Amino acid sequence: MTLAMSIETNQLQQLKPLSVPNRLLLGPGPCNAHPTVLQAMSTTPLGHLDPAFLQIMDEIQSLLRYAWQTDNPHTIAVSGTGSAAMEATIANSVEPGDVMLIGVAGYFGNRLVDMAGRYGADVRTISKPWGQNFSIEELRAAMAEHRPKILGLVHAETSTGCRQPIDGVGELCREYDCLLLLDTVTSLGGVPIHLDKWGVDLAYSCSQKGLGCAPGASPFTMSPRAMAKLLARKTKVPNWYLDMLLLGKYWGAERMYHHTAPINLYYGLREALRLVSEEGIDNSWARHQANVEYLWSSLESIGLKMHVEKQYRLPTLTTVCIPDGVDGKAVAKQLLTEHNIEVGGGLGELAGKVWRVGLMGYNSRKESVDRLIAALTQVI
Repeated sequence: MTLAMSIETNQLQQLKPLSVPNRLLLGPGPCNAHPTVLQAMSTTPLGHLDPAFLQIMDEIQSLLRYAWQTDNPHTIAVSGTGSAAMEATIANSVEPGDVMLIGVAGYFGNRLVDMAGRYGADVRTISKPWGQNFSIEELRAAMAEHRPKILGLVHAETSTGCRQPIDGVGELCREYDCLLLLDTVTSLGGVPIHLDKWGVDLAYSCSQKGLGCAPGASPFTMSPRAMAKLLARKTKVPNWYLDMLLLGKYWGAERMYHHTAPINLYYGLREALRLVSEEGIDNSWARHQANVEYLWSSLESIGLKMHVEKQYRLPTLTTVCIPDGVDGKAVAKQLLTEHNIEVGGGLGELAGKVWRVGLMGYNSRKESVDRLIAALTQVI
């Protein structure tokens, strides 16, 4: 053993049991998991093909359909973060040469562009300034120009705090024989979503935001229209791990081994979704809206302004303009180190211009707002 290895081994042997600070997570995610969810995740694991665990998987599917307001048979949780579920929508719907039109008005619209290009799509974009959204007229004009096979939109743009209206977009996509793909990462559980009513064909989300769970088990759904396109592919899905034809055999009646699922994360997701169901999805949406309006009025009372026009702001994430002369990073650091409160900074075009304040899942409570405002008042 070398001297360096000996020193490192000595240091490792002196490590104490894990201890982490108790933070209030009011950034863009993760949020604090509900205590019931944390308790569920500490339960002893089962085998990934144990009948008791397969029953939990069935329950997750039913609960996800409820939260998304869809009857899609193929509704599962991807074993990975929200970005894995995001990539799954692209991997299963895009074949080389397919024209995909993507609405870009923030960081995650750009991520869709990057992913689609990697899978060989002929990517076209329609763009707006960060913090704005697309009108149905703008989308219609772009559809007429590009005639895409897939339209990708971000329902809740995590980088800007802006909500994209979806009413009428599904009908537009059917008019052009096009699939509608929707990012609901920062909207599921906290923002009204009606996938079937809207005519959404592919959607993905995450577990650590509006659902109030830990990251790592990410919702994915596809409509019968999207499944028909998948079944008609001329080439295999190029991502084995995210191939829904293979995953469907694990989540479906065949129960064929595909991978070892993150058992305890699925426990947590099941409990998080059960809590949403227990509260009622309409009540969850209403709670998020009421608490974010309290946040907005409280921020305005200490002289802060919001980046997004009020009618398009998200109930789950607010972009707060950093006042002139204020060091945004220094404020965020002080909130974390002195008050144990995390807020996010801006991404891309909004870097250094906004704080991103998440109020979602278990953290969507007035107590969270009061604690943040008291700390901000001291720090600023």
